[in-house]
Amino acid sequence: MVESHRTQRGPRQRVVAYLGDLEEGSRLGLRETAGGNTEHLHQRNLFNDVAPRWAEVDTEHIRVERTRSFGGAWLGLEVLKKLELVRFLEGVMPQGREEVPWAMMCVVLVLSRLCDPSSEMRIAEHLYERTAMGDLLGVPVDRVNDDRLYRALDALLPHKSALECRLKERLGDLFDLEYDLLLYDVTSTYFEGESARNPQAARGYSRDHRPDCKQVCIALVVTKGGMPLGYEVFDGNRTDVTTMEEIVEGIEAKYGVADRIWVMDRGMVSHDNIQFLKEKGRRYVLGAARSQLRHFERALLEGGWTTIREGVEVKLCHGPDGQETFILCRSAQRKEKEKAMHRRFERRIEAGLEQICSACQRYTRAVSVIERRIGRLLGQNSRAAGLFRVVVGERDGRAEVSWSKVEAWREWSALSEGCYLLRSNITDWSAEELWRAYVQLTEAEAAFRIHKSDLAIRPIWHQLQERVQAHILVCFLAFVIWKTLGQMCARAGLGDEPRRVFDELAQIQMVDVVLPTRSGVELRRRCVAQPTRHQAILLARLGLALPTNVKMLQNVV
Repeated sequence: MVESHRTQRGPRQRVVAYLGDLEEGSRLGLRETAGGNTEHLHQRNLFNDVAPRWAEVDTEHIRVERTRSFGGAWLGLEVLKKLELVRFLEGVMPQGREEVPWAMMCVVLVLSRLCDPSSEMRIAEHLYERTAMGDLLGVPVDRVNDDRLYRALDALLPHKSALECRLKERLGDLFDLEYDLLLYDVTSTYFEGESARNPQAARGYSRDHRPDCKQVCIALVVTKGGMPLGYEVFDGNRTDVTTMEEIVEGIEAKYGVADRIWVMDRGMVSHDNIQFLKEKGRRYVLGAARSQLRHFERALLEGGWTTIREGVEVKLCHGPDGQETFILCRSAQRKEKEKAMHRRFERRIEAGLEQICSACQRYTRAVSVIERRIGRLLGQNSRAAGLFRVVVGERDGRAEVSWSKVEAWREWSALSEGCYLLRSNITDWSAEELWRAYVQLTEAEAAFRIHKSDLAIRPIWHQLQERVQAHILVCFLAFVIWKTLGQMCARAGLGDEPRRVFDELAQIQMVDVVLPTRSGVELRRRCVAQPTRHQAILLARLGLALPTNVKMLQNVV
């Protein structure tokens, strides 16, 4: 250690203390630090992590440690950067006295939901240390625990509306999205547990075929390309038709009243809802009740159908008041499916009725008992129940059953199989344009499938209402990453389904390579595995490059 001082001959240096010999790694560390390189200042053993430029390595004892998954978390973080979501979270959730910023903990939750959906406890105890998120986010493993993750959920939920507005703007800028056509649908997701402290948890119509569990309903609004715009959580026993007005008014309050077209299935249709849509001149394309096909029986028999693609025909019919347009649609594939269903249910009812008749002949049965059996049989096979006319009588103290088939029902069934009806107040569009707008609803259905399969939104293990809503918000943000990656893939010519791309890049690993040297010092390098040929092609098409150097984090307490 030297100090500078002035002399008559100019500035000179004198030795203050002799610190002994330094290894080459330590000398290089001092040199880099003196030169202003602060890259390694956050590390506990600064100089041991600075490798000498040359060293003799014991090749027989080279080893690899701590293999961790890298590609999925890194890819998700790259998408988050494109969405500028991390910067936004840091702005709305400024760091206070907490050791780890809440914004970073929220990113941990979202990336974990994207890469390996699981509970907060499993993330803290197992998953986080198996990934490279600690290196990518700068959050050491020992700072991630279930309590901090739960509190991050609480900190994230109040910013739901701001997040939706910000993502709508950013996605619109990135992909030139148009919000003139909005698709609305409702699904449900169920709980494990009683959820006694959650007033929204209730039993209702379960899309997951779990009527034994309490649930909540999730209403989702997406654009015609399937990009998410917003969502709301409703009580589990809420019917679809009662949610529409609240959702439409919420979207208009958040984004303004614009010339939008609302697309919904027939579960949202009621007289009051249609009047509500008409009040302010809102335009819509809705699925109509199947019973209304009876009013268009003549149109079904007549010609004038337009083939819009193989196996699909449409026909435009004007409503009686001239304010609505009805679109008759006929699908060949749907016709074959419904015909097979009718045949299957018809055979089941016939077999069941024959068993009941045989039982009546062999045993004494009360008329009321037989009527209940027939009612159950027809209820379980309702698709073909109208084909049968069943009469239950009594002879000699025994119930007697006679039945016949209603040929008029069969004729109408043959005519209407594969047909469905749409209604709209848009009068200047062709039948094909209206049909194509309606079939975009498959985007909303696909969004629900991704939430339930890839992002594992169900079952919900949280019991508190706010935690449940925050869990759904994290799933929504992970879905935004999913759809953004899909748009990136589409622009790169890789299709619009990111599942295979994500799974391929998620296989990229990160390892610690330990190199024992002749001097006894172990050189430790954190390396990202080189991509395979297919992975390199995907990265090049997406315009992404793997990092060449990953900072080694130390779990500094």
